[in-house]
Amino acid sequence: MSHIPPLDPNVAAAKGFREPGDRPKRFWKAAGVAAVEGGHAVQLDGRTPKTPAGRPLVLPTAEAAARVAAEWDRQTEVIEPATMPATRLASTALDAVSAAREAVADEIAAYSGSDLICYPAEAPTSLRAKQDAEWGRWRDWAAEQGIRLEPGAGIVHRPQSPEALARVKALALELDDFALTGLASLVPLYGSAVLALAVLKGALTGDQAHDLSRLDEAFQESQWGVDAEAAERTAAIRAEALEIDAWFRALGL
Repeated sequence: MSHIPPLDPNVAAAKGFREPGDRPKRFWKAAGVAAVEGGHAVQLDGRTPKTPAGRPLVLPTAEAAARVAAEWDRQTEVIEPATMPATRLASTALDAVSAAREAVADEIAAYSGSDLICYPAEAPTSLRAKQDAEWGRWRDWAAEQGIRLEPGAGIVHRPQSPEALARVKALALELDDFALTGLASLVPLYGSAVLALAVLKGALTGDQAHDLSRLDEAFQESQWGVDAEAAERTAAIRAEALEIDAWFRALGL
């Protein structure tokens, strides 16, 4: 989503960098968590690091702060941004999402307007039957949340009701900045606001939702085999989805 920047762990402290172009180097001995006013702060040698925009890295729960601190603690001589997804989520919540909540919620709602689970395949019949059964159950679940979505036919777009989109937006805006960031990051991984909301609410695990989001791909693999490059991409998306699922749980959701 446009309001979710690429991963950029907050090593803004100048001593974390050397010459331009160099990777940031570890400059602390121990990472931990301390209760502070407004939440729980990540601590590097007793000091709270800042986000790229200069905000203290303070999270709403001790468990979420501990996940971020653990990422810092696992760094070795140089900092590897790709190994710090919770840090990215926290920094994005503080620096970007907090100032763009309405726009982020609008983007999430827009996904529900063309939600993956509303577009089963036209053929073969075995795949269509599986998608109707599996995705239909989660459209029913969405309706229980006040999101009534109608399935389309094949790739032909079917507009959803303004009421359904407004309900998705309202659910997104009920979240704090940290949970909203996780939801906004998860929705495009699945191509489905419904599946992402189900993970957030604990109705699905990140793994289960990931499998549901790729019923078509799994069918194609069963027919034609697994492409190594595609399998690598799938594994990376699954890992990111599982990380966001864990993020929600760390936030107490």
